[in-house]
Amino acid sequence: MVGRVFPRMKKLLFGLLLVAGALRAEPTVLDLGARGQLTIYLPDGWKVATTDMAGQMTVNIDPEDDAINANCSLIITMPEKDHFDTKSRLKLRVEADCAPYIEQSVEGKAIAQEFTLTTGFGYYCTFTDPALRGKPAEKGNFKVLSVGKIHLAPDVLMDLSIGSEGIREKSYQQLLGAIEGMEYKRGDK
Repeated sequence: MVGRVFPRMKKLLFGLLLVAGALRAEPTVLDLGARGQLTIYLPDGWKVATTDMAGQMTVNIDPEDDAINANCSLIITMPEKDHFDTKSRLKLRVEADCAPYIEQSVEGKAIAQEFTLTTGFGYYCTFTDPALRGKPAEKGNFKVLSVGKIHLAPDVLMDLSIGSEGIREKSYQQLLGAIEGMEYKRGDK
């Protein structure tokens, strides 16, 4: 009986810790002008830098601690025509865009996974660098890279990449959680 109850309690405690972490998260609000705003919730320990030029916003999310080797890069564009109006079209585009990573990865193929999003839809593929396995972390040289696209609205598209030492690393999970937990509010356009 104790053996069955303990795993359930462990899962419950883990879930409560995630919720508590999310409640402490500081929101980063990205103003997309007439197209709305995007709010990203990051736990403590992350810094955000944005650049907005010619209808394209670039967002870099990096750890404050230099000992952590992780990064999330977002490129938000506002296309005039919606080329990815269905999940199947977006999934095919993500897998095609990931072709350059296939040869250099352990996986050897691009398999798109769906994001669990509050708004819109998106896919990403994850790749492991075989040359870095078992080696110490080197800042900016990631053992695991996830690359994808998110369709927030017909006129708001996001390209992204998440790099880390592994998908089970706390840093990777925090970045993936921030992306999946972001909130998009449509503008008046």
